[in-house]
Amino acid sequence: MNNSTEIKDYVKELIHLRDLGLIEGEQAVELDSLIKVIEGLETKESKNKENWDLNKLQIKYVNKSNNPEPTWAKEGDSGFDFRAELEEIGGNYTLKPLERALIPTGLYFELPTGYELQVRPRSGHSFKTGLMAILGTVDTGYRGEVKVIVVNLSDKEYTIEQGERIAQGVVASRISSEFGKLVKLESVEELSTTERGESGFGSTGKN
Repeated sequence: MNNSTEIKDYVKELIHLRDLGLIEGEQAVELDSLIKVIEGLETKESKNKENWDLNKLQIKYVNKSNNPEPTWAKEGDSGFDFRAELEEIGGNYTLKPLERALIPTGLYFELPTGYELQVRPRSGHSFKTGLMAILGTVDTGYRGEVKVIVVNLSDKEYTIEQGERIAQGVVASRISSEFGKLVKLESVEELSTTERGESGFGSTGKN
């Protein structure tokens, strides 16, 4: 319970005592003043929330699946879940080891100019099951169903169930020559030197 809730509960108890006639005189006047302050703070908080909602990036979507609406599970999460929509094929789909498949989600998005929707694997799910979603991108102009490419990296068959969370979606800003002309590809004869140079995978060691 946060402090705000505790204060409101305390004030409710005081109001109850006043209604019973146990608080009167100057104490009752002070209580009325406190109630007005709290009501003013609640009104301000409500207006701030309305303004915050108006300033949020609006992304339209259509959900043709039988799954819940896409949402962020926890505050601070980068992505929302993509769930498998498999009702038309019997409610599940089995992949053999190293087999890949295109799994429908029943979700369609309309992204505003300057943004993309990235389809990413869910790390915890991949670790537990061996099922890996392949990174994908939903562009601004795409209006079709979002489908997820998955591959079974385990040594056993894996069955995807209806509604199973198989990937996550992350909305990201897109900077390109088409959006604001902020990026330019320039052909040169050689690149500048750095400490890392051409060292690639594993060059920074294990620790």
